[in-house]
Amino acid sequence: MVALGLQAAHFTTPRQLSIRKQGTLSNFIRCGIAEPSGEPAPLGQKTKYNDGFFEKAFMTLFARKMEKFAAAPKAETEAKKGWFDYDYESFVEVSKRVMQRRSRLQQQQVVREVLLSMLPPGAPAQFRKLFPPTRWAAEFNAALTVPFFNWLVGPSEVVEVEVNGVKQKSGVHIKKCRYLENSGCVGMCVNMCKIPTQDFFTNEFGLPLTMTPNFEDMSCEMVYGQVPPTFEEDPASKQPCLADICSMAIPSSSVCHKLKA
Repeated sequence: MVALGLQAAHFTTPRQLSIRKQGTLSNFIRCGIAEPSGEPAPLGQKTKYNDGFFEKAFMTLFARKMEKFAAAPKAETEAKKGWFDYDYESFVEVSKRVMQRRSRLQQQQVVREVLLSMLPPGAPAQFRKLFPPTRWAAEFNAALTVPFFNWLVGPSEVVEVEVNGVKQKSGVHIKKCRYLENSGCVGMCVNMCKIPTQDFFTNEFGLPLTMTPNFEDMSCEMVYGQVPPTFEEDPASKQPCLADICSMAIPSSSVCHKLKA
């Protein structure tokens, strides 16, 4: 569900944007971590963020789009929100309501529809022309991911990876995923973020992307240019619930029930 976090940049940023300019842009857009260390909080503690206008705008945009597919909130606890009434917690809460009474595939389809609804007509075809599946395109998208995914997943950095035997800087290491940290839900991570984002880049944009979440430390590895495995072959498909932190968990299940078709 995160592809649109950087699509504004894809279609407004000059193709020959330098790494130096990307660093300046990153500093301008990046939301601040309100932790004394400046790093995500240790595992078991929730990281505090200082969200600014840019972050609130994306939270509101995504949440309002997703509201159309979400189950109605409890009337006694949730009043109708206006523009910029959303914070990160309410954005995650909308995601949880989207999951209600939907199968794994239906959840993923909702995210795809939300992403397509936010793109101008012909955008996927234009993306394929601007960013054919080359090493340059993979590295360029990895560089843009760091600033434009920050509002959703928290701090990340470009790392060197090996794709088809070639070393390239098309990997992104997410230090502690904000979405997973706040939801605590394996199903939300896989169905509402990992799989839809992989599919969107790979199938709609023609640029392969593989995302590998680490449910032990809540980090995640993104590799542009690497074809993702099928769901059945993906280790994430066999992940049990995070029973200690997920309100929807079924501790007795060997695999998160939200991952079942």
